Amino acid sequence: MPVYRLDERLLFPPPERGPRHGPIAVGGDLRPERLLLAYSMGIFPWQGEPLHWHSPDPRMVLQAGELHVSHSLQKTLRRQPYRITLDRAFREVMVACATVPRPGQEGTWITPDMVDSYCELHRRGLSHSAEAWGEGDELLGGLYGISLGAAFFGESMFSRARDASKVAFVHLVRQLERWGIPLVDCQVYTDHLASLGAREWPRRSFLAALREALQQPTRPGPWSFDVAAAAAPKALSARGSRPSGAPPGSPGEAGSRGPASGR
Repeated sequence: MPVYRLDERLLFPPPERGPRHGPIAVGGDLRPERLLLAYSMGIFPWQGEPLHWHSPDPRMVLQAGELHVSHSLQKTLRRQPYRITLDRAFREVMVACATVPRPGQEGTWITPDMVDSYCELHRRGLSHSAEAWGEGDELLGGLYGISLGAAFFGESMFSRARDASKVAFVHLVRQLERWGIPLVDCQVYTDHLASLGAREWPRRSFLAALREALQQPTRPGPWSFDVAAAAAPKALSARGSRPSGAPPGSPGEAGSRGPASGR
């Protein structure tokens, strides 16, 4: 299976023809126009020098209405230990995702150039962050990603306190559902994402769902929570059982990459 080398042209190979694992293309740059084209095609950048671009098969996906909240996480939500915001500290969240140590992981794929490029998308109202704050406005957790049409592409999350990023994620996904943005791309498998209700979809099913989601208008930023949602956590026990089965229109689940995404 060939791996394409990109040049200055804004082009990507069709992801359907790419390898199931590993990059479908290398090279290119991180200018916002290329990033937006990539995400609209179901492609995202990851580590590598030169840049590596991926569209894995299977794809880890969460449908917002299938968010699973464990009993222990429900208890944390009821205690309201963190103040949750949207788009208040985008760059700080990205930098924390790049620098907060993770068990079993050395270094980071989030380079300074990547931070600058996603911050430019944030300035344009297309990339977003969710933040969990402690006392004294201490940033204790969060996540970031890109939103296009009725899809949200989760990129990375970090946590400096117990369940901080999970609480931010739950609030964000519930808000996305209220806004009619049901497709949450989590990219690759992790146990953490699976525990929140994400499932592996065949790539063809994800790409078909993405094409449909992109028919909807994009909700530009800056984002903020609905007043009622920000006041207190929504009752979450109604969806307490983890979903099973394959996405609509797919024959079944297939074989496995990290937490707003599996990276």
